[in-house]
Amino acid sequence: MLRLASTFALALVLFTAAAEAARAQVGAPAATFRSDRIVVETRGRGPDVILIPGLASTGVVWSRLADRLDDNHTVHLVSVRGFGTLAPEANAAGPLVGPVAGEVLRYARDRGLRAPAVIGHSMGGLVALRVGADGGRGIGRVMVVDASPFFPALLNGAAGARDVEPIARLAYQAVLFIGDEALTGGAWGREMGQASDALIGGVGWQGGDRRVLAQGLYEVMTLDLRRRLPDIAAPVTVAYGWSRAEGSPRRDLGRLLRPAYAGLRTPVRLEPIEGAEHMVMIDQPTRFEAAVRRFLR
Repeated sequence: MLRLASTFALALVLFTAAAEAARAQVGAPAATFRSDRIVVETRGRGPDVILIPGLASTGVVWSRLADRLDDNHTVHLVSVRGFGTLAPEANAAGPLVGPVAGEVLRYARDRGLRAPAVIGHSMGGLVALRVGADGGRGIGRVMVVDASPFFPALLNGAAGARDVEPIARLAYQAVLFIGDEALTGGAWGREMGQASDALIGGVGWQGGDRRVLAQGLYEVMTLDLRRRLPDIAAPVTVAYGWSRAEGSPRRDLGRLLRPAYAGLRTPVRLEPIEGAEHMVMIDQPTRFEAAVRRFLR
């Protein structure tokens, strides 16, 4: 059983973590594709790369990486409806990660993408894993950025969804009662302890619809995709913020992540990004870009 304090810290940090991202509108949707769950902006030419942001973020968080890749790749910037200024539409009720992953796959098939690379951050990492599992050999490779197939296992390897569900339900209800200003203002969060900091150091916060944010947080806390790992045919890389400093909760994060991905068909490849916290692509953009280019070779 997870300690109550550590789990509640995880919930709060996932929801209110620091490092506000610049607000901006997502680019125009890809021509001929309409979804009530996602919006996709496409740029560049070359092998396909799909970028999926995390909780309360839009495709804007990938802007710098997309600018570097679009000279020789076709970059598909996904945004989840209900995050940022996007109206929630179908995401206003019911599950989120599974249906969003289904729409990403539908988009890839609709656009005729051949073995695209899929990169997902945090909650988007869960979406990327689900895309990999459901897409089979149609997906070329998957990169998960600072995410685990079951987040609570990084605090307690014996934890299960039942252990965290009561706290996740409380977190869900709390989000519904938080004021709109707190949800959309990009307020700086505060550190909630070392156990949770092993997962989250700061989040590019663009807010969104409280119903979608609440459901996203709930699923990040409770969704266990470890049983789906054997269904992923593509190789999987995990990039994560890392520190060599004694006492840093991120020093040993790789040791926790490797067994989390033990169910994959082929061993996971870990890419520690020194000096980064949770928002790896913003905290250490040059190092992260180098890791992405190794991943795409």
